[in-house]
Amino acid sequence: MELKLIDQNGKVAKKGVDASDVTFGREYNESLVHQVVVAYMANARTATRAQKTRATVAHTTHKPFAQKGTGNARAGMASSPIWRGGGRAFPNSPNENYSHKVNRKAYRAGMQTILSELVRQDRLKVVDSFSIDTPKTKQFVQKINALGIDGGVLLLTDGFDENLYLSSRNLPNVLVVEAEFADPVSLVRFPNVLVTAGAVKKLEEILA
Repeated sequence: MELKLIDQNGKVAKKGVDASDVTFGREYNESLVHQVVVAYMANARTATRAQKTRATVAHTTHKPFAQKGTGNARAGMASSPIWRGGGRAFPNSPNENYSHKVNRKAYRAGMQTILSELVRQDRLKVVDSFSIDTPKTKQFVQKINALGIDGGVLLLTDGFDENLYLSSRNLPNVLVVEAEFADPVSLVRFPNVLVTAGAVKKLEEILA
């Protein structure tokens, strides 16, 4: 298949970019995309919260009052989860494992599905090259505006460009990453995905 190619001024080139049907023309599979996105987000989680159970909370083990004769509901100790200041019934643990396993083949297929859907929705644009002379945010914004992009944008490059990184990191809805570090969550989240021609080939190699 052929993807439409634009230059840095937003003009459409006569000849597009040859792209793999497997990577950019795959049939949409919602359940696979959901599985890949959820797994990526789950694997990024870290268990940092810790709460105490009735066994670990600091309370005396003395029975609060007699079992019978007071008219109150019976109680064994003040660390009970139903008492104020007691332990939690199902506490968060720092040892919680949130990881989800996704087979490599399924992950690649999910990424290909997302990229293909971006092409169908016209949210993915291929630019012949994208670079700036100096790390200036103003210059970066002007380049983006020249391409007719409105809203947040994910820029995938074929290699690390320090000027692009420095000039874009102060913009809240812009993310510049190398193609090899592209992730399903960012691809789904950003309304616009801008890919350099070199990054297209890089994605095909990685997801083959």
